[in-house]
Amino acid sequence: MKVSTRGDYASRALLSLALHGEVEGPTSVRDIAERTGLPQPYLEQILLALKGAGLVRSKRGVGGGYVLARPPSEIRLSEIISAVDGPIVAGDFGEPHQDGACDHEGQCVLLAVWATVGEHMRQYLAAITLADIAAISRGEAPWPDATRGPAA
Repeated sequence: MKVSTRGDYASRALLSLALHGEVEGPTSVRDIAERTGLPQPYLEQILLALKGAGLVRSKRGVGGGYVLARPPSEIRLSEIISAVDGPIVAGDFGEPHQDGACDHEGQCVLLAVWATVGEHMRQYLAAITLADIAAISRGEAPWPDATRGPAA
């Protein structure tokens, strides 16, 4: 799996809201773009997708902008990625046959491996919340380590 630019930008935008939102209230797209270094027009599209997924709410007018729809501890990295990239999978290979009815040598075994890899990715990303990432960003928690798992 490769996290897309959209997935990365969406995660960075929501992290910015998590780091600043409680104190400042709604944050404008311009402010998020300035803090994160993301291009504003692309960020606007991403925030609309995140709004559609129920991860952010928007407020119009003076003092308007975006806020998280739920506390950071209730927003999982897997939700953010899925909201802008679709389902988290290792590849678009289909489901394996388990009855030995494979069309080509080794195909079903590999399909089962790819499905397992996708499940591990989903579980790993679901174990990391926006609050976890914010704590790491603030220096309050250790960086993720492949030997320990997410923010252990």
